Amino acid sequence: MRGVLTRLVSAALVVWAAATCAFLVLQLIPGDPVYAIVGSDALVSEEQHERIRAEYGLDQPLVVQYLHYVVRLATFRFGDSYQLQQPVATVLADQLWPTVQLALAATALAPLLAVLVTVATSGRRNWPRRVSAAVELVVVSTPSFWLGIMLLTIFSFRLGWLPVSETGGVASLVLPTITLALPIAAVLSQVMREGLLAALDQPFAVTARARGVPETAVRYRHALRHSALPALTMAGWFTGTLLGGAVIVENVFARPGIGRVTLQAVGDRDLPVVQGVVALSAVVFVAVSVLVDLLYAVVDPRLRRRTGVQAI
Repeated sequence: MRGVLTRLVSAALVVWAAATCAFLVLQLIPGDPVYAIVGSDALVSEEQHERIRAEYGLDQPLVVQYLHYVVRLATFRFGDSYQLQQPVATVLADQLWPTVQLALAATALAPLLAVLVTVATSGRRNWPRRVSAAVELVVVSTPSFWLGIMLLTIFSFRLGWLPVSETGGVASLVLPTITLALPIAAVLSQVMREGLLAALDQPFAVTARARGVPETAVRYRHALRHSALPALTMAGWFTGTLLGGAVIVENVFARPGIGRVTLQAVGDRDLPVVQGVVALSAVVFVAVSVLVDLLYAVVDPRLRRRTGVQAI
């Protein structure tokens, strides 16, 4: 019970800290929010300007605005979008599914690619590991927007195999998924390969060999599971990469979703939308962290007694 309570408190603190940082950073963005509400080209008298500020609570001290903001978040009320004149919850709900599709596809593809590369390059020969490490370094160092443009140039413009932008079909999801998944897969494969090689020298691997277990079974049945633990540790980075990468990928491939809404809201200084996105991202991050804690107990039997999680 104490562990569950500690997790809940930690989760609440993470969400509060992320929301607070978003509030403070957005206050530093130059420009008057009133012009984000009425439009930058609108002619607004001083009286109308003050009336709009009072209507949205922008005339109150910063501390009061912050307290109202925290209370709204605690009660799941994000306010209305300045630009769209709709509740933020409605705006996010309308754009959530395309981003979820992209994130789920990348989440499935990245670990699969990482495992395949790990298995293919974890032998005794050095040259496959060196080639794989060089390719992974290039992929990780390549900006997502450039990688997406290169994939579009090759597979859409020149070969014509895949659509250039969102068409509503599965084919339009292929290139954005690859763009988002490749950098994640490159990092995961590096971590898993090092973990696999380290696990092969552990006592359990030596004991398994002494009992006559084939080397292939030792490598891929026992050691590969242990190599997944360091990769699970990176779940926070994994989640942040998905959320941050979605902003770039959705704009490169002209896909609808939270990423495009976020970029537009930042440019228009649509504070309620940005704050809602940050709160949603923090909740997703916390949920993934809790899920990883549970997966630790599934992957590593030594942790099951501590957490009470049973093997699946």
